[in-house]
Amino acid sequence: MTHAKLVKRLLAEQDLKYRDFHASLLPNIDKKSIIGVRVPTMRKIAKEFAAVDVAKFLDKLPHKYFEENQVHLFVVERIKDFDECLRRIEQFLPYIDNWAVCDGKAPKALLKDEKRFVSCIEKWLKSKHPYTVRFGVNMLMTFFLDERFNARQLKLVAAIDENLFDDSDTGCADGKVRATDRYYVQMVIAWFMATALAKQWDATFPYIKGRKLSPWIHAKTIQKACESYRITQEQKEILRGLK
Repeated sequence: MTHAKLVKRLLAEQDLKYRDFHASLLPNIDKKSIIGVRVPTMRKIAKEFAAVDVAKFLDKLPHKYFEENQVHLFVVERIKDFDECLRRIEQFLPYIDNWAVCDGKAPKALLKDEKRFVSCIEKWLKSKHPYTVRFGVNMLMTFFLDERFNARQLKLVAAIDENLFDDSDTGCADGKVRATDRYYVQMVIAWFMATALAKQWDATFPYIKGRKLSPWIHAKTIQKACESYRITQEQKEILRGLK
């Protein structure tokens, strides 16, 4: 499947009602760049596409369509070699311009060298590109809140300076200014901390009790934690008392 055939295939799977719905969730990108293809379909296409030589597609950046970006990372997360997987991710990170491309990805090849992986994540968390930061937080949330957990990672996420992402310098590849970039960094920090409360309560709760997060993220973390079925009612009552 060539790049042209990939785009043709995506267009053939277009669902206009889904496109309109999904566009409403992505206010910071041009609706014309969204075809309207559901995630399971894109994953299926990526699996087929990954079986051929995709180097030209991965190197041809930026892509035109949101779905091309999704397929791009779905292909990359299937790469089994650590170095190649990491190279392709770092090549692509500057071109991510929305939360949906950041989220839901699990490049398991990077776990083959956890030390290097964590080192890269720490670098991503310090980026001035908001979606590189969001991708890094997602990697910690996906891979490092269970048996690989290290309390230092809470400190790293809590230390992210979301004020870097004012509306004058997003660091996005196309140079566009988007008022929502800072919001999506704040949201992923709150999401991470709420998930950490569910999985690592003892280590995470001091960040809430001590109000170590910015006021907005503090409140959003409590909200999301109280909406979680993984947080006990007793814990929720404690959190509500700290709003």
